[in-house]
Formats: sequence, structure tokens, C-alpha cells
Amino acid sequence: MKIAVTGKNGQVVRSLLTLADDKTEIIALGRPELDLAFPITIDAILSAINPDIIVSAAAYTAVDKAEDEPELAYAVNATGAGSIAEAADKLGIPIIHISTDYVFDGTKSEPYTELDEPNPQSVYGKSKLAGERLVANANNKHIILRTAWVYSPYGNNFLKTMLRLGSERAEISVVSDQHGNPTSAINIAQTILSICKAVTKENFRGWGIYHLVDDSETTWYHWAEYIFSCANLPVIVKPINGSDYPSKAQRPNNSRLSTEKLKCAFSCSMPNWMISTQLVIEELNSTKC
Repeated sequence: MKIAVTGKNGQVVRSLLTLADDKTEIIALGRPELDLAFPITIDAILSAINPDIIVSAAAYTAVDKAEDEPELAYAVNATGAGSIAEAADKLGIPIIHISTDYVFDGTKSEPYTELDEPNPQSVYGKSKLAGERLVANANNKHIILRTAWVYSPYGNNFLKTMLRLGSERAEISVVSDQHGNPTSAINIAQTILSICKAVTKENFRGWGIYHLVDDSETTWYHWAEYIFSCANLPVIVKPINGSDYPSKAQRPNNSRLSTEKLKCAFSCSMPNWMISTQLVIEELNSTKC
């Protein structure tokens, strides 16, 4: 199977490259060859590659910066994503598009399901929701995966930031009133590979939106405490409210996503976030040796 993935350095892309076996060819595409902000670059390169499926993983993810750069955020997350889906449709192949918990306002008291009405509160969230809709309209053969709180051994993420700060400071303040599902990009990539096999079968009919996060929930504060415990870092973690942490973009207080639909459709059982956190810290420690 040949899978074209947009983005070269993202956490999910790098995880896909790590996990692919000798029967799966992952072709990572990014700037300057493919630039979502310039859709004219898309058709030719995808036609030349002629993949079996496209994973739309590239995105504008600078959540706060997006408040000052809405045109660029929409160009990449909405127009660019839609153009990728159009290119896939022209080739007659499916697209798997990665979206976010930020499409919700975070006011629900229970985990969000795929039936809940989106109501994004930030430019980033609004641009990602616009992208979801453009992807769905452009290609009937679409799987949209909403995920949240993504981390891995690669790139920049909360876990790696905590490890860095924990090695520099004795005390750290972390937001304690925002709830979600820490999700390993390695688990996301593994699930995407399973979905790729399912959707390329002729009788597949389960197109649509799915939530993809690791099992169980926590807060940023408790996750930070657990990270330091796993890493044996004697850091004091002080809880603060999200309102006390200044940011341009509003974060959802509830980012919890239900994965029941995903489990039923693809028989995917996601690991507990605590186990996944331990595994990523072990991987980071092993690469230091």
C-alpha cells in the first residue's frame, strides 16, 4: 500500500514513518514541494505519486498566533485541506483528515461525541472546522479523525516541555481546570494504518467523522504530576486556573472525546494515557543513551 501524507515533520507523520512495515510505503510531502497555502502545488505532485490513500496531517497549529494570522490559518487548515481532498477525489482514492478537539467550545460536562454540534471559540478551531466541512464536501470517501493533547518523542509537545522545565526548575504552575485525553501520536499513527487497510476494501461504507484519543482522562496538572513521577523528577506542581494563564486563544475546558464510534467501526481499542506516557518517556530516555 502506498500512503501519501501531508507534512514532513509533524508528530503523526514521523510516527507513521517509524511504524510502517515493508508492505507499506509512506511518502511524506511538505514544503516547498507541497504547500497547503498554495493549492496550485497539490494536484501535480499527488498525481505523480499516485497513492492508494492520502493522510491529510499537515496543519497550521500555532493556536495563539492564529488569532493574529487568521488568513494563513484558514489558507492551510481550510482551503488547503479541502484542496487535498479534491485531489484525492480526482484520483478516486480515500482521504483520512486529522482534526481537533478545538472544534468544540468545551462547555459540555460529558465527553463529546461525533453527534455533538461544534462551536469553536478560536481562529484555530474555526479554521479546522471549516477544513472538516471542505474535506467532507470535496470527497465522499473521507475519514475525519478528531484528536487531542497530542504528544510523542518527536517535535514540540506538552510532555517534552514538562521534561525540559522539570530539569530546570523546582516548581512549576500548570492549569488544573481543563480536562482531556493525552494522546500518543504513535497510537494515532498505528490506528491510521489500521484504518487505511479497512477503507481501501471495496465493501467499506463507514465514511465520516470519528474521535481518536487515548483511553481515560485527566487534567494538564495531573498529567504533569504523572510525567514528573515517571521521569523521577522531584518537581512541585502548583495548580492554577486556565483564566490565570494568559493566552490569546480560548482553550476548551472540556476536551474529552468519546471513542465509542471508532471502537465499533474499526475494532480499535486505544491504550490508557498513563501507559502511553510511560512508553514515550522510556523512548526519550533510551535515545539519550
